[in-house]
Amino acid sequence: MTELDPRVDPPMTADEAATLTAFLDYHRGTLALKCAGLTDDQLRLRSVPPSNLSLLGLVRHMAEVEQYWFQCVLLGQEITDRFCTQENEDGDFDDVDTADAAADFAVWQAEIEAARRAVEGLPLDTVGKSPRRGQPVTLRWILAHMVEEYARHNGHADLLRELVDGSTGE
Repeated sequence: MTELDPRVDPPMTADEAATLTAFLDYHRGTLALKCAGLTDDQLRLRSVPPSNLSLLGLVRHMAEVEQYWFQCVLLGQEITDRFCTQENEDGDFDDVDTADAAADFAVWQAEIEAARRAVEGLPLDTVGKSPRRGQPVTLRWILAHMVEEYARHNGHADLLRELVDGSTGE
């Protein structure tokens, strides 16, 4: 961890739960780092046409993903999508042109905190149920999936950030 990079490297000798949650937090921090220091307009920029991807869209998408997997699947709560609608299932990515970046980042951070509270003290074998897939899923799988989801989108964020202002890095 440095002043410029607040992420903490995941431990190399921890148990499975600590390892999974540390990698997830590392990847959450990576997306935040990719967005750091940019203006709202830069965060909204779709820098790889015809793709609708933007850094702000990725943040909004991950807020939805955090909410779905931890609140809906793991805890069984009914949720309302934050950014997507039946009319526009890609609203998290599509509807960024007039979005309030600070408000959207606050939603993402709130969903991260809610996810942390949701998993606190739960064994990895805790089972939730995916309403979209109709089958049981363990917390272990959810955490591994979330690491994969962030890692994939952080690859997108790397390219988007470089196209926005030339910044590169881990």
